[in-house]
Amino acid sequence: MYKFKGKEYPCCASLTMGVIGGKWKTVILFHLRDKTLRYNELRKEMPTVTERTLSLQLKTLEEDGIIKRKVYTSKPPLKVEYSLTDFGKTLIPVIQSIADWGVSVVEEHGDLVT
Repeated sequence: MYKFKGKEYPCCASLTMGVIGGKWKTVILFHLRDKTLRYNELRKEMPTVTERTLSLQLKTLEEDGIIKRKVYTSKPPLKVEYSLTDFGKTLIPVIQSIADWGVSVVEEHGDLVT
């Protein structure tokens, strides 16, 4: 049994999927893997996600210590940026492997639509 952030998981794969699983978390992490983005920049990268879903997923990733949210209040309008924490950066190889697998599937069995 594995325990993380007060939740118990039956195996390490279950823990990993509990942290980064779901339709959007991995996509968010993919876009943050090498840069800091504002909320609207993330929305542009993921045009089919709803604002509510994106906000909830960002909040969950922040609570799990995977991403950090920095708010700039020095001058209006309010500016909020998201980036990976050091802990979140440990997921970059995993996220990149998932992305590479997706590319290979498209190359072998699908079509790339641009």
